[in-house]
This record gives sequence, C-alpha cells and structure tokens, in this order.
Amino acid sequence: MAGDLQDNQGRGEVPSSLPRIHPEGRKFGLAALGISLVLAWLAWETLAWPVAFLSLGIFAFFRDPERVVPQDERFIVSPADGKVIQIKQVEPPRELTVDDGSGVAGLATEPVTRVSIFLSLLDVHINRTPIGGVVRRVVYVPGKFFNSDLDKASEDNERQHILIERADGLKVGFTQIAGFVARRIVSFVKPGDTLGVGQRVGMIRFGSRVDIYLPAGTGSYVMVGQRVVAGETVIAAVGSQPLLEGVAQ
Repeated sequence: MAGDLQDNQGRGEVPSSLPRIHPEGRKFGLAALGISLVLAWLAWETLAWPVAFLSLGIFAFFRDPERVVPQDERFIVSPADGKVIQIKQVEPPRELTVDDGSGVAGLATEPVTRVSIFLSLLDVHINRTPIGGVVRRVVYVPGKFFNSDLDKASEDNERQHILIERADGLKVGFTQIAGFVARRIVSFVKPGDTLGVGQRVGMIRFGSRVDIYLPAGTGSYVMVGQRVVAGETVIAAVGSQPLLEGVAQ
C-alpha cells in the first residue's frame, strides 16, 4: 500500500499490483482502444490489430508506478527515470537566479553541478521532486525542439524550471526539457505548494530530458551512463563531493 514505511533491514511489504495509468494517458489509450474495436467490428483486422497494440503502448508510456522514497535529509533523489547523459559544472539558468519579485531569493549565480537525465520513450515520464519543501518558482519558457540529448537543449528547447526550498533554506532547482518528439510539458504543481520528497510534480510527453542543479558544495553520487529511477535513486548527499568511478561492462 502506498505510504507504508519500508527500510533496508527487511521491514515493509513489496507491492504486487500493476502500475496505475496516469489520468493524462487514459484518454489517449482509451481512444486508441475504442478505434481498434470499431475497426474490428468493421472487420478491418489489418488496421485493428496495429491500433490495439498502439493503445497498449500508450498505456505503457503513461504508467505511474509507486516508488520507495528514501527519507533522509542528506539525500537528493532523482527527479526522473532515465540515463545520466552529462554531469557538468555550469551556472544555473537565469530563470532560477534572477529576482522574480516574489521576495524569495533564487539560486546563487556561481557554478554548480548539473546532472542531466535523458528519458527515452520506454522510460516512465512522471517527474518527482528531488527534495521536500515549498515550490518557490514554476517558470515555463517556450522554445525549440532539438534532440534532448544535445547540450544546447538546456538553453534552446521548450522547458519548465522548478525551484524547491526546504524548511532549512536549502534550495534545489531542476528543469523539464521537451525533446524532438516531446511537445508538451504538464505541471502538477504551482508556487506555494508544499511537497514531500519524491512527490509527483509533472510529466513530459514522449521522450525528454530533466536537468537538476545540485546545491553548492554538493557533487553527484551517480555516473555518466548510469540509469536512475525517479524518487528512488539517490543522486547526491548535501555537502558531499565524492569521486566515484565505474566500469561499463
């Protein structure tokens, strides 16, 4: 059951139910399924079967599985499922640093570690907050639709910036980026909302990328090429800058 406490000493139960389908996808999947049934009724099996398989693919794309979210104030968890394609020292985006008139300061302008996660069409596309806290900014920026695994996607593509502030003042910003196929960013939150770590914040349809900007003095716990899971994979511990090495095999 969602919300049950689990730990690393064997306590807790493993959920056995199939992942739910997010409401954003039910209408598309049901529409495709309905079309396939009509085609079958008309005896157009050559079209009915492909559309039926398309409906299954849509349901799979919009799956929304439960996640076991680590509950430790030191940890920053991944905001997205996918593959880490870049870890780089950069200045945070202007939308997360400038004075927006709200009276709440944004991120500092000095370079920090940015972890970029690429989501393929096969990945879960529900995004989650990397820390618990108050949503301070949700800034949508229209743009282009370059392939989201390109570095320029962070600056040129359609995107949405989200800034979360914890009760102790720690701020973490992350960006949902639309890709070549993705054409819509869907937000579930607004400024002023209070979120728990790992809570759902939005989704990007059909292939995308998420960049997260770690706090100053904090390095990545994940490596380039590693796969991460939204709400579960610990991508950093506040104030820790480990050197981790991996071997592709």
